[in-house]
Amino acid sequence: MGDHNFGVGQQFEDVKSFRKAIKEAAIAQHFELKIIKSDLVRYFAKCAKDGCPWRIRAVKLPNSSTFKIRSIEGSHTCGKNTQLGHHQASVDWIVNLIEERLRDNVNYKPKDILQDIQKQYGITIPYKQAWRAKERGLAAIFGSSEEGYCLLPSYCEQIKKSNPGSIAQVLAAGSENRFQRLFISFSASIHGFLHGCLPLIGLGGIQLKSKYLGTLLSVTSFDADGGLFPVAFSIVDVESDESWLWFLSEFHKLLEMNTDIIPRLTILSDGRKGIVDAVKRRFPTASHGICMRHLTEGINKGFKNSRLVNLLWKAAYSTTATTFKERMAEMEEVCIDAAKWIRQVSPFRWAVVHFQGSRFGHLSSNVDDFHKWILDAHELPIIQIIDRIHSKLMQMFAERRETSKNWTCALVPSAEKHLSEAMQVAGGYHVLRSDAVEFEVISADCSHIVNIGAHACSCRDWQLYGIPCSHAVAALVSCKKDVYEYAERHFSVARFRVAYSREINSIPNKSEWMKTTDEQTSLEARSVRPPKVRRPPGRPEKKRLCWEESNREKHTVHCSRCNQTGHYKRTCKAEIVSAIEY
Repeated sequence: MGDHNFGVGQQFEDVKSFRKAIKEAAIAQHFELKIIKSDLVRYFAKCAKDGCPWRIRAVKLPNSSTFKIRSIEGSHTCGKNTQLGHHQASVDWIVNLIEERLRDNVNYKPKDILQDIQKQYGITIPYKQAWRAKERGLAAIFGSSEEGYCLLPSYCEQIKKSNPGSIAQVLAAGSENRFQRLFISFSASIHGFLHGCLPLIGLGGIQLKSKYLGTLLSVTSFDADGGLFPVAFSIVDVESDESWLWFLSEFHKLLEMNTDIIPRLTILSDGRKGIVDAVKRRFPTASHGICMRHLTEGINKGFKNSRLVNLLWKAAYSTTATTFKERMAEMEEVCIDAAKWIRQVSPFRWAVVHFQGSRFGHLSSNVDDFHKWILDAHELPIIQIIDRIHSKLMQMFAERRETSKNWTCALVPSAEKHLSEAMQVAGGYHVLRSDAVEFEVISADCSHIVNIGAHACSCRDWQLYGIPCSHAVAALVSCKKDVYEYAERHFSVARFRVAYSREINSIPNKSEWMKTTDEQTSLEARSVRPPKVRRPPGRPEKKRLCWEESNREKHTVHCSRCNQTGHYKRTCKAEIVSAIEY
């Protein structure tokens, strides 16, 4: 059947198989079908083109579901037009054609569907038809968006049953019980963050593109080796100051439930007002910094100068006030407007030399890395998004747990590499001891003061990274100290293994959610409806405002009627006295 040719006596498994085959042939051979009779026992059709003699008849065999071609009359005399659409290329036909491809790639775009159909069948279909086929195909594979919201209470119960100690709650609002917010954190992630990760978190949000939109908010941290460690996430109907305050309130409750002393956190975000205010209210003792990735994007969009980006990062990593001022002066020489823009952001929020808190060398959050997890699922129903995050977490925990079993050193590989490089450089230094804890380390071009009691060096690398710098290593070796004991405990292999020590268990499939009668009735009573906010039809508008336009002086309008400014002639309301000549 690869050439879509038929013969008298040819048999098909059932009537559906025959109808599918004849439709495929009509599309592939570029002729339109006009169905005269089609039921469960008979099929009679002809070419829809006037004057074309082609006819086909097929019948169902007695006592069998098999369909057999009884006769084929005439040959096609109609022309073929490959530039137009095809009546048989319905949305249902397209869905059947792309279903397997959608399973493998949910980001299979309508324009790609158009190209593949044009390449395979030589016909052109409308973009809207391809878009509808994709929507219907995703619903057939993953369920509808409405069903996803309806099943949220049951899904949250399954998360808590399969992973005891996890937090999974959904909030609905109004008399119609419409979805408002969802908060999820797996028990393994909670335990790993509190006992094995750096006291450093990133906050961020990403817009979803499903039928009912929404925003994914997240809290991520860093494991001992600098890897992404998701802690908690939420989906809200609308991102707002209120939703951020609620999200951080739930995260604070989570910490209170699982530890007696909440660690003093360092928080990285994009610095928007809603997040800043929420952090001040829920984590008043935390050090709140701005993610350097966010500042870099601002420089790139506003000024498009790679040298400015390079200078910005050098200023951020400057360990002395003098070096910081020099880098900022260089930025001003390159672009005065860029220097003015960056000075609007307090250096206490992003520069190492001024920041009050421990970043452990991380100037950017890893929230964007977490968001990449759902880039291939951001158009799916809400449960499928959660399921994708859950699957990624399961895989990540299992892989890193196995990887760490082969580590034989005291520190994780990234910290071990940092310390090994410091040891190699330290051999060329000369060390003078001042007292029991203070040393002067002299190199070829400068000298630094090291205090091993305070874990500090005048170069500030030890304080920045939490691992002894080359000057500190030279001082420690000179007094026969173990350099590994002076590295922050957060970088030990033991801490890394604790972070991934607990497993994230799988969640049963929807078909296995068997409930008792009372439990099922209770969940149905709490059934959640989708939010009222829906994705508008058509392609989203893109509002772009470049830096130059946002800072350009506004044009002053002038009225040609009254000769005043601030309005046009059309809207002029001034009384004009005409000059009359006597």
